[in-house]
Amino acid sequence: MTSTSEPPTLVDAPTQTSRRKVLQALSGLMVGMFVSILASTVVANALPRIITDLNGSQTVYTWIVTSELLAMTATVPLWGKMADLYSKKLLIQLSLGLFVVGSLIAGLTPNVEILIVSRVVQGIGAGGMTALSMVVMAAMIPPRELGRYAGVFGAVFGVGTVAGPLIGGVLVDTSWLGWRWCFLIGVPFTILAIVLLQRTLDLPVVRKEVKVDYLGAFLITLGVCTLLVWSSLAGNQFEWASWWTAGLVGGGLVTLALALWVESRAAEPIIPLSIFRNRTVTLATVASVLVGVAMFGGTVFLSQYFQVALGKSPTVAGLMSLPMVFGLLVSSTVAGQLITKWGRWKGFLVAGGVVMLAGMGLLSTIDGQTSTLLLSVYMAVLGIGVGMLMQNLVLAAQNDVAAHDLGVTTSVLTFFRSMGGAVGVSALGAVLANRITALMTEKLGPPAAAGGGGGGESHSVPDISTLPAPVVRVIQDVYATATAELFLIGVPLTALALVAVLFIKEKPLNTLSGDERLIMESTAGH
Repeated sequence: MTSTSEPPTLVDAPTQTSRRKVLQALSGLMVGMFVSILASTVVANALPRIITDLNGSQTVYTWIVTSELLAMTATVPLWGKMADLYSKKLLIQLSLGLFVVGSLIAGLTPNVEILIVSRVVQGIGAGGMTALSMVVMAAMIPPRELGRYAGVFGAVFGVGTVAGPLIGGVLVDTSWLGWRWCFLIGVPFTILAIVLLQRTLDLPVVRKEVKVDYLGAFLITLGVCTLLVWSSLAGNQFEWASWWTAGLVGGGLVTLALALWVESRAAEPIIPLSIFRNRTVTLATVASVLVGVAMFGGTVFLSQYFQVALGKSPTVAGLMSLPMVFGLLVSSTVAGQLITKWGRWKGFLVAGGVVMLAGMGLLSTIDGQTSTLLLSVYMAVLGIGVGMLMQNLVLAAQNDVAAHDLGVTTSVLTFFRSMGGAVGVSALGAVLANRITALMTEKLGPPAAAGGGGGGESHSVPDISTLPAPVVRVIQDVYATATAELFLIGVPLTALALVAVLFIKEKPLNTLSGDERLIMESTAGH
């Protein structure tokens, strides 16, 4: 990366750290990661009930998910860049503090508007945790050993994902608690994570006298947000082919082009364009975007499918998500251990891409009569593929860049994966809403569609417990058909991700930690 700033000065240079000390230092990080995962999964099963209680629409359903993803996506590059300049420990604690504030606001919200604002605050905090957790791991642990610890994080991810839907379902179904506790339950865990990080995390301080490129950060955020707003509202508030589309898409692209111009001239850009000269980083980024679109865009609506199309309770819907989580947990942990043992990683990326593609294809065949056993198998296949693919894309990129670019490289991958997820949720959410409206109009007529189809602001997610049996059967069939079509859209996207992975060249894993490599690079530069 080209920079006019002075080389970094390290204080308290690192030494080889024992596995026990590494695990102790990562304990607070694991709790923080658990909280971030729990916050998203615990809400998934509660969303249909939240929308019903707060009189929200299908578009609001999408925005409750999208707003957090949007805030997380937009802030990840800034968090990653600051991690290369300032105290990683302080930044992680700050991100967790924001998460606490967002959770409290969400738990006490009187309406969907404030709920969406609270999700933005949560997303900013989650962006910090998402970007910084892998940055800290790379700083402490050599890539050759990272697989083992990434497997541990995979287990934490799995436990958080398993616990989330179950806890969310129980909270929603317990009358004296309710869905508000889905947000409040994470507060004590987050505070615990802040305390643990204060006591256990000890990283060398990087002192670097530079100016953060806030103009670049603002332009990137504005451009991405403009495109996401368009992808969410198009087809609902205005036609896809309209002046609104031309204005928002044109404005977003022009803003992003201006951001590229600013970044190419900044001494310390938020996203250094030079890292894309690295083939591994570029291909891993492309794969991350496509995986994000397919994965987030498809699976975020599965809970709605369980509860509306299959008529399950929130608790049962939580239980139905276990096969995918179990597949992810096992494949992530096992793959991490084997990568550390063998020192080879590309085979796991390719296998993950193939298996994820198969899972997407299988889930595109679901309908209102699909058996629980078949659903479980399909979801387990998808989970196994995701577990082998997503984490190891980051590992491959981290292994192939200079130590002083570790933070920004990690955040760039996270940024583009999150952006893919946000685009997937908003765009595919709009597709889902339109498809539901069209099918409901076709089968029940315009008045019924407006009352329960979901599409524009006037369309609400139906409460099937209050409707006649014949209407319920039609609604369930409509939601099942529309959800299957989302996974069908995800199939070619996942296939393109597999193609990108195939072109990544495998390189031996580095045996030095990020901090040790940074010392060597600084010494060599003098």
